[in-house]
Amino acid sequence: MHRLFIALRPPPAMRRKLLDIMDGVDGARWQDDEQLHLTIRYVGAVERPIAEDIAVALQAVHAPALDLALAGVGRFDTGSRGRALWAGVTPHDAVAALHRKVDHALVRAGLPPEGRAFLPHITLARLKRSSGPVESFLAAHAALTSAAMRFDHLVLYESHLGPDGAWYEPVARYTLA
Repeated sequence: MHRLFIALRPPPAMRRKLLDIMDGVDGARWQDDEQLHLTIRYVGAVERPIAEDIAVALQAVHAPALDLALAGVGRFDTGSRGRALWAGVTPHDAVAALHRKVDHALVRAGLPPEGRAFLPHITLARLKRSSGPVESFLAAHAALTSAAMRFDHLVLYESHLGPDGAWYEPVARYTLA
């Protein structure tokens, strides 16, 4: 089985800015540079033939490169996304349009449509029930912003689970033009 997702990889300057704020919550499992991404569509575990169909279907996605900026921080407390801290991006409409195109391509390839609401974000940390309070982190970085930066590739990733958490392997890249 291949555990897949489609994402945008933030440019180096944006990743550095995010890495610089990752601190101050006891017990948080902070993402490292290689883990930072903006998920466009989660796929989940699929067999190899479906994974190959997904890779082909993504070649048909035509979308412009996106100029995105950081826009604040937030948290997920429960539900399918788990407990996490995240950084937002703007403009939402541009990312949502890309999400819809990718979702339509995957539906044409035989996958079910995305069932969750789409909130463009970059996960910063995973939280355990025993993690310390996050309010100070959220307050300190509520006004997080950056200059708009170019996202010009969509990436198909495979997620591998290990004892220290997940690591992500880029499987294919698709140019946004």
